[in-house]
Amino acid sequence: MDSKAIIIAIVVLAVVALIIGIILSVAEKLFRVEVDEKEVAVRAELPGSNCGGCGFAGCDALAAAIAKGEAPVTACPVGGLPVAEKIAAIMGQEVGEMERKVAYVKCDGYCENRTSDYNYFGIDSCVYASKMPGSSPYACKYGCLGFGSCVKVCDHNAIRIIDKKAVVDESLCIACGKCLKVCPHNLIELIPADSKYRVQCSSQARGKDVKNACTSGCIGCSLCKRNCPSDAIIFENNIAKIDYSKCTQCGLCAEKCPVKIIKLYNN
Repeated sequence: MDSKAIIIAIVVLAVVALIIGIILSVAEKLFRVEVDEKEVAVRAELPGSNCGGCGFAGCDALAAAIAKGEAPVTACPVGGLPVAEKIAAIMGQEVGEMERKVAYVKCDGYCENRTSDYNYFGIDSCVYASKMPGSSPYACKYGCLGFGSCVKVCDHNAIRIIDKKAVVDESLCIACGKCLKVCPHNLIELIPADSKYRVQCSSQARGKDVKNACTSGCIGCSLCKRNCPSDAIIFENNIAKIDYSKCTQCGLCAEKCPVKIIKLYNN
């Protein structure tokens, strides 16, 4: 190969390299994704459990929302106050008062309280049992099925089954929300950990039907609502619900409840 051919090859390679460089430079500018440094920093502080307890699809979505100001710095229930303080520092905000929440099973249907329609011998899964006739082998079609689907998804062993009903150990609960998603009867909700009075029923049935199915159920009389001085009792689908943002923990609702389904709660 003579020197002329070598020079031509070098020139061609240089031109090709230059063209590729120009194309890559243009592509980089056209397709550049702007990175929010605050979002990256916030995501680094989140625990990465992707539980959805914050109400977002996962930690990435929550980090984006916090960085945009669409979610509070205290939104992660798993991280709690330590994580909230770190995120607040990144966002240049104050944490303020952070309310601890816990999972609560809105049912008092232990074995001695409820009646059965039939015996279930299938897979030990609330999801499977809820697909049986009537959505439950028990007379109450809204109560806890007691097969432990919530227990199986709890990573902190905060839920156990006692007398065929799920019970939360609030000292272990981190309010991740996994149990809420798996319960087919939507019995579990996150409530303030310091809430003293709680409605221990989720039945939407009429009063007479409630009494026939369970000796410990809300009959929808609304006496609690009518006697609440702070308008903290809401009635939806024949069942009482406490608005804890208004509740003063006076206990008058529990006192007036004729079936004593609103109780002073001791975990």
